[in-house]
Amino acid sequence: MSDPRVLVSYENHIAHVRLNRADKMNAVDQAMIDAIIAAGNEVSASDARVCVISAAGKGFCAGIDIGGLGAMIGKDPVELLMPRSHGQGTTNQWQEVAMVWTRCPMPVIAAVHGVCYGAGLQLALGADIRIAAPDARFAVMELKWGIVPDMGGMVLLPRLVRSDVLRRLTYTAAPVDAGRAETWGLVTELAEDPLAAAMEMAGELALKSPAALRAAKSLISYADTHGPSDVLLEESRAQAALMGTPEQMEVVAATFAKRAPVFK
Repeated sequence: MSDPRVLVSYENHIAHVRLNRADKMNAVDQAMIDAIIAAGNEVSASDARVCVISAAGKGFCAGIDIGGLGAMIGKDPVELLMPRSHGQGTTNQWQEVAMVWTRCPMPVIAAVHGVCYGAGLQLALGADIRIAAPDARFAVMELKWGIVPDMGGMVLLPRLVRSDVLRRLTYTAAPVDAGRAETWGLVTELAEDPLAAAMEMAGELALKSPAALRAAKSLISYADTHGPSDVLLEESRAQAALMGTPEQMEVVAATFAKRAPVFK
């Protein structure tokens, strides 16, 4: 039996999701698609306070396993891609690879090293925060194969980069280094050891109110797709649900006492 495509572990309230196909640079095949979606759903249903996504081997993800594309020859692309049968708003499994992480109620941090191409980039875009090694490389690779980004990239990329940058990345399919990716907004920050940096950040977030963290992520996602009046109302609604709860009072007490909060 082959090793599992994705490993999921939990420690200190942190879920760690690790791509585990190092011999193929974590290239995405059908088994990897199934495993990533299953991991996202599992973490979403857990009581983890933060999630970190990383990858084994020399790179985060080289993109689509080209060998798998051959299996699509002769099949109706509409039947493969269009049935609205996955997730909330996605039309197919490919989109769920990225979008399932946007629906995780807790913050998700991607630790990226080596190549992060095509499907791998769109997976990383599903995270709230991307920490990359200085030698990481990023590419919107799909046009190289005569197709367009179709895994949520056209929902997620416009939230991060200017339109001209999006067009440059998409039209050329050319890799860019981590420094340029950070400048353009694809990457949140750089770190020599992105996994260690992601785990350190996750540890800090795990000490914050779990309810407030989830409410903050939900509110930010709401603000992405709604107008000012609706967002102002949602701010008030979210705040009213948090203020005065035992968890919020514990945060206040711990802050004044200069100790770590204890949550039930």
